[in-house]
Amino acid sequence: MTPNYYAYQRQIKDRVNRMLVDLAVESPQLRVIVDEALDHISEASIYALTNGGKRIRSILVHAAARAVGLDQETAGLDHAACAIEMIHSYSLVHDDLPAMDNDDLRRGKPSCHRAFDEATAILVGDALQARAFELLAVAPEFSDRQRINLIRTLAAASGVNGMVGGQAIDIASLDEDLTLPQLKAMHALKTGALIRASVALGGIAADATEEQLGALDEYATHIGLAFQIVDDIIDVEGTTESLGKTQGKDEAANKPTYVKLLGLDGAKLEARRLLEAGLSPLEELGDRADNLRSLARYIVERSY
Repeated sequence: MTPNYYAYQRQIKDRVNRMLVDLAVESPQLRVIVDEALDHISEASIYALTNGGKRIRSILVHAAARAVGLDQETAGLDHAACAIEMIHSYSLVHDDLPAMDNDDLRRGKPSCHRAFDEATAILVGDALQARAFELLAVAPEFSDRQRINLIRTLAAASGVNGMVGGQAIDIASLDEDLTLPQLKAMHALKTGALIRASVALGGIAADATEEQLGALDEYATHIGLAFQIVDDIIDVEGTTESLGKTQGKDEAANKPTYVKLLGLDGAKLEARRLLEAGLSPLEELGDRADNLRSLARYIVERSY
């Protein structure tokens, strides 16, 4: 870890946390809540966005932009960072629904459909997804070309060829024995696609070259897979209190995991291998990529 990394992580996390509510529903310029029903959706949306979270994806947006030369204070970059968090939050709200993972806890608090109700949770996810793309469409300080690339990148990572497709495979794979290539392919979509998109948004915001974008994507591809492997490890070694969600639920549901396929020690070795592979392409970006390096190590070494 670089000495200032945790201060940097807190700075970006606090910045994103402050802006999420304003950009989602509370800004006077954007507020359209006119009756009690819309106020209810507003309250539930704020609940989903602000009930904790490490903000890894938004930090990746900022760190990737810095790695290729963009000042982290750029207003448009904040739009991109908040957009990725809205997509991630929407996915968690929907993942917890009874028809999906049916989980009562998220980040140590009642999941959205438990704190409110199922219909509200569905609408919250829909609203956050739509708002994310609106944010990118009006992101200040970017060219139209950049805005289109930002929207296209996040849409591709969110849909059937990304996160949604990975979730569909995950649901279809209950009680199935996947091979390692099949498991990697599933998580490249379910988890990895948004990790890659986070890094790509930062690169696009910084107007990175094709070579720089390629290096960032190679980094994110390996780190995204390592992220999921560590999640599988933590699901075995953690507790419900430390995880903020039901511990051991993947095993109880007989989901395919890296621990199930590789064993606990094998999964840990694979995560370390992916970390080293992900750090390698950052060499050409020099010291400006140090926050990406530190974040990769944090992802692999975290315990929750």
